[in-house]
Formats: sequence, C-alpha cells, structure tokens
Amino acid sequence: MARHLITSALPYINGIKHLGNMVGSMLPADVYSRYMRQRGHDVLYICATDEHGTPAELAAKEAGLPVDEFCAQQHEAQKAIYDGFGLAFDYFGRSSSAQNVQITQTIARELKGHGFIEERSIRQVYSNADGRFLPDRYIEGTCPHCGYERARGDQCENCTRVLDPTDLIDARSAISGSSDLEVRETKHLFLLQSKLADEVAAWVDEHGKDWPTLASSIARKWLNEGLQDRAITRDLDWGVPVPADTWPELAAEGKVFYVWFDAPIEYIGATKEWADQDPANRDWKSWWYDVDRTVRYTEFMAKDNVPFHTVMFPATLLGTRDVWKKVDYVKAFNWLTYYGGKFSTSAKRGVFTDAALEVLPADYWRYFLMANAPESDDTSFTWEHFTATVNKDLADTLGNFVNRVLSFSRKRFGDEVPAGKAAGEAEERLGEEIARLLTEYEEHMDALQFRKAAAALRALWSAGNSYLEEKAPWLEIKTDQEAAALTLRTAMNLIHLYAIVSEPFIPASARAMRSAFALGEDTAAWVGQEEAKALASVPAGTAFTVPPVLFAKITEEDLDSFRQRFGGDEQNGNGAA
Repeated sequence: MARHLITSALPYINGIKHLGNMVGSMLPADVYSRYMRQRGHDVLYICATDEHGTPAELAAKEAGLPVDEFCAQQHEAQKAIYDGFGLAFDYFGRSSSAQNVQITQTIARELKGHGFIEERSIRQVYSNADGRFLPDRYIEGTCPHCGYERARGDQCENCTRVLDPTDLIDARSAISGSSDLEVRETKHLFLLQSKLADEVAAWVDEHGKDWPTLASSIARKWLNEGLQDRAITRDLDWGVPVPADTWPELAAEGKVFYVWFDAPIEYIGATKEWADQDPANRDWKSWWYDVDRTVRYTEFMAKDNVPFHTVMFPATLLGTRDVWKKVDYVKAFNWLTYYGGKFSTSAKRGVFTDAALEVLPADYWRYFLMANAPESDDTSFTWEHFTATVNKDLADTLGNFVNRVLSFSRKRFGDEVPAGKAAGEAEERLGEEIARLLTEYEEHMDALQFRKAAAALRALWSAGNSYLEEKAPWLEIKTDQEAAALTLRTAMNLIHLYAIVSEPFIPASARAMRSAFALGEDTAAWVGQEEAKALASVPAGTAFTVPPVLFAKITEEDLDSFRQRFGGDEQNGNGAA
C-alpha cells in the first residue's frame, strides 16, 4: 500500500472563489483523494487558506476590520463552502498559523546558513501620500510586457509575467490612488535562485518527465529564461516575521516574508497543524521530512501557480540541504472561463462557489466541472452546456435509471430485491462490459485524466441503460415474471456498483444510492473485476427503499433565471462561448 500526500493550491483569503478556482485545484484533488482512499491507499489531503500578503491587508482595510480578524472570518466562510462541496480534506489549515511561522523561519535560517539568502539594498517605490513603501499589490500600473493597464506590482494577471513594482508604467498607489511616488533605497532578503538554477533544472529533468505537458513546459520556460534572484521579504504589517535572531536589523524594521515564500511552506505547516491535534497518533515528519520511498506527493494547481511550485518552492527546499520531501507529480490545469471571458466579481459575471451551492446541490457542480476539466485547453462554462450535461448525464442516464429500476421493482415485487432466474447470456455480456469499462475508469483515474475518467464513468451508467432497454422488464413481466425479476435484480446490483465507483465524483448521490439497500455488512471500498462480472453483491431478499429523485432536470425557466442572475454570453459583447 502506497502513501499518498496530496495538496491543492491554497485558496487566497480575500474573498469567495469562483468555479474556476474550484476546478483548477481543490475539486480534482478531492476526487483523486477519494479514489485513492477507496483503492486502499493511505492518503493525506492537505490544504489551507493563504492569508498573508498585500491583498489580505487591502481587503481587511476595505472591510473595516483588523487583518487577523478579517482572515479568521474569511477562513471560516471559505471552509463552510468547501464543506458544502463535499471536499474531504484531512486538514484545512491557515498559513498564519504558529506552525507555519516556525517552519518558514527555520527554512529561511537553513537557506542563509548554506549561502542562499543574502541581504541587499534595493530601490523600491515609496508613496509620499501614504507614507510607506508600496510592495506587490499596493502598487498598480501598466504591464511593460502586454500593456494591461491594471497589472499589479507582483504579477500581471493578463499575461502572467512576474513583475517587480518598479517595472510598472504609470504606477499608482493601490491604497490612495496617488501617483506621488518616488523610489527610495531599502534593504530586503533575496533568495539566490541563480545559484540553485542548475540543481533545480536537474531536479525538473528527473521528476518532470512524467508531468503533464502544461506543468513541465511552464517549468522549463522559466528555467530556460534563467532563474533570477528574488526578494523574499516585504514591508508589511501582516506576515511571517523575519526572525530577529538571524536578521536583527530587518526584524526591527518590521519586515515580513513574501507571501509566495511562506505560502507553499504552509503545506508542511498545515500538516504539522494536523499532527499537533493528535500527536500520539500523527507524525507530520513521516510525510515531509526524511520520508521513506512509499510516500508519493501530488500537487494540484492552475497554470498561474505552476512556476512557484515547480521552480521557486523546489529551489527553496533544495537550498536548505535538508531532507524535505519534494513533489513527485504536478497536475496543472488551464483556465475555466465564463462564456469565453473572465469571471468577474465587480462586473457580476460568472458563478462563484457560494452562489453555486445556493442554486443547485454540490454533485451537479462536481460532476460537470470534472467532466469538463480544463486539462489540455481552457474550457468555457456556459449555462447551456451545463444544463445539457446535467439533464443528459445525471438526470437521464444515472438518476432515471436508479429511479425507474427501484420504483418498478417495488411496484411489481415489493420492498425486497427479487430472486428470479439465474444469470443468463445477457447478464454475462453485461458483466464483461462493466468489468472492461471499470478497468478503463481505473486507468484514467490512476493517470489523473479526469475528463477521460468521467467519460468512462458515464459509459458505465450508459451500459446499465442499454441492458435495461435490451431486457425490457416492463414487457418481460407480462410473460415471464422470473425473467423480469432477474433483470431487476441485476439492475439493482448495477446501482450498488455505481454507488461505489461514482463516489469520487458525486459523493452525496453515491451515499443515497448505496443507502437504498439494507446491507448490514456493506463495507466494500471498491469493486473488483470478478465482482463486476458477477453483479451479485446485492442478493435476493435484500430490503430496499426508493430514494428521492437524485437529479432534478434543469428547466428552460431555470435556465432563463440563471442567465438573468449570473449573466450570459451577452456579458462579453461578442457572444463568445
């Protein structure tokens, strides 16, 4: 049994995330974690809110709250939404935790001890109107590379190029909007990535050869352009403090570590938070420090996070010269767009995760997002596509199958699974087909190919419908009740199989399907090949109930109301879809 350490990119603290954030990191990590647990592996799925940096301070200021109070509230708000989506984290931590502070400072000291952090004087933008330096997102302006007029001082969200505040054209303060800026000298700590470039390149060559092209190509692009030394401290009130025992002057000035230095370290910090809850039974170091070969570490993230996780974080860990566990597999995703354009809170365009759960249950969203995950290209969300997918795959193919099989059997044979004849040729063919499709599903899930896995899952559901249409128990019962009973018993076994194998994608619906059968010893975690062929896990005489409708169809009236509330293709002007 392998041990699987799984992390998803940390959702930032300053607001509720949209569906693109969900499908680009946390949801696929949850689907994979659930699947690996079902297959018998020891899984630890860790995530946390990313709470440091300028956006947190700015958002807290706008909310009129102290930043620590703001972050605490937002952490709880986000956690409630992720619970609503059924995300089964083993632990969901906070990057502002004492554990992360301690580990971040330890790693910084190790890097300094090996000559990979040095103190440098730099020229930095200072706002006379605000009476302070303007790090990162405290300064906005025009991107020198693509001309985007609202680029931030750390990164242009339009072209994704990493920036320094002094790179911006027509710069202005994000606090006051003032352009009364000047450049002053100040001291900061730099991570000497240039000295680690060859080691990082060798590490990427070794580990990145099996990554998706999206992840490996971004890493190699950064390496080919040459790794630059990067400032890893900022002039902020909120963050991991520079330790006074190592850099007394900078600590006295109130310098904190750059959010992109401490945020990935929070994967380790959150694991320690988890372990500290039950130290007698949990050992965070067995997952992160001097680990054995059975631990496989998989990261999930959207493409804008790839450079930091494939270059900067590995450089950080390599430079400590210590035995930190580094990622084995990076699963990267492209963008989910909204009718071909960006999700926008200010423009009231797109679906955000809190609103999604107000509209429909989580499983509708989970299935649609994973069946259309932006793995090879950007994917456009449209209400029309969403409606068609829900109605066809979930309501018609799966939900209708479950309801009509159980309802018809109860009506004609009562509240127990009927016995009927022994399985015949049709059932043997069905078993072979289910076993084949199950193998295909497993292969795609093992390879983290989620769209293909969803297609294989859909094919499993469709096989049941094809069998039902072929056998037509509503006609069989008129001439051969025993034959009809066999068909329904077989179909009920398919429902039980679907409940087990669909759980990673639609956990709440899977529970409803599984709980329809009164199986006292129903502890099966997965379905083996022979079980798939036999379709006999639910024996005759098992009591059952008919669950409420699993998936209600989305009507034209629903569709109109969704477009009205969230916007449609007219929001983008050109009707792009």
